[in-house]
Amino acid sequence: MRERIRIGCGAGFSGDRLEPGLILAERGNLDYLVLECLAERTIALAQKRKRQNPSAGYDPLLERRIELLLPVLLANNVRLITNMGAANPLAAAQKVIEIARRLNLTVTVAAITGDDVFHQLTGDETALETGQSLASSGPLVSANAYLGADAILPALATDAQVVITGRVADPSLFVAPLVHELGWSLDNWEQIGQGTVIGHLMECAGQLTGGYFADPGRKEVTDMAHLGHPYVDVLADGTALFGKVEGTGGTLSLATAKEQLLYEVMDPGRYFTPDVIADFTQVRLQQAGPNQVQATGGRGQTRPETLKVSVGYEAGFIGEGEISYAGSNALGRAKLAGSIIQERLQEQFTDLRIDYIGSTSVHRTSFGHYPDPYEIRLRVAGRATTSQQAALVGEEVEALYTNGPSGGGGARKYIHEVVGIISTLIDRNQVTPTITLLRV
Repeated sequence: MRERIRIGCGAGFSGDRLEPGLILAERGNLDYLVLECLAERTIALAQKRKRQNPSAGYDPLLERRIELLLPVLLANNVRLITNMGAANPLAAAQKVIEIARRLNLTVTVAAITGDDVFHQLTGDETALETGQSLASSGPLVSANAYLGADAILPALATDAQVVITGRVADPSLFVAPLVHELGWSLDNWEQIGQGTVIGHLMECAGQLTGGYFADPGRKEVTDMAHLGHPYVDVLADGTALFGKVEGTGGTLSLATAKEQLLYEVMDPGRYFTPDVIADFTQVRLQQAGPNQVQATGGRGQTRPETLKVSVGYEAGFIGEGEISYAGSNALGRAKLAGSIIQERLQEQFTDLRIDYIGSTSVHRTSFGHYPDPYEIRLRVAGRATTSQQAALVGEEVEALYTNGPSGGGGARKYIHEVVGIISTLIDRNQVTPTITLLRV
């Protein structure tokens, strides 16, 4: 067993930048690189792509990331763990093999499957968000259980340099290499609780180094155009020291770490993952040096007997239309346009939203007197059951060009098919992860 390992996080969501992961692989002196690229809606949309094409369904940026990273990872002996497999980890692994052949590289890839539990659900299960049956939300399109570190460990026990998963809980991508390399036990809840704290701090990549933290004039972050992503050194006792590659932009401080620690955490004393019910309440953060933060004190309780399942369903279509008004009385003209659309569409849409972007579109209320804005972007959106109905929204907005009010310009219209997301629970014994090894 090792005394220390270093893990970097090169991506915090599907559309994240490519360069930070490459910088970590080249200059981070890593043992592992994690690319966390999956969210609830991301995997539901990936399932839809897979239904249309059985060889699709993995992350859209997988090819570009792997082409960039694979030669460097292999040269520097850095193992990659990523959930870019999304709805189709096996096809993703095959794509990595294809890229390796093209680049004349030798690699072993492990694909972890088993999170897709769509055919195990009846639709009668209760949705956690509504208390009603899953089927009552609409036709189901996907169901993926959140696997834990135990699903990844058998792959790490092989010679695989690249491990590709589907839906795995974000912190588990980091817990697995800690358990594997440091000799931790999956039922030592103190260790796994601390590992989950580490994984949670790392999982959103650039958020820890100041990306989501920055607020100019209040919370300054340097050189954000070249934001560096974090790495963490973890000792066998669980002590974690977070840092970033020297010369990269961003800030890693107590403030950025505290914000990330509480990000998406509803109850810091009982943070449920497939690995543990983690307790963040005793975590201690210390500034250990410039862009270095130490974390200790994560704890935990016995892991839950159920796994969360992210369920996608067909939620109809959204039609959108936008048009701009500028100059004197811009807001007044935009509001007249909005009232015209409201009157013309209110009978066809029960869910119609009209926003005056630049005025009160986000909070939809006023927080005091402000001068009338010089320009307004009118946005209208309506939820529909068919694409034909959804198209009416954009058509009506576009018609404002000549049907008034005056001065409208830059009209655009869109139709989006909507995948809704709900969740339920499944007995963890009903879920069986499988490892497939591919080599070239």
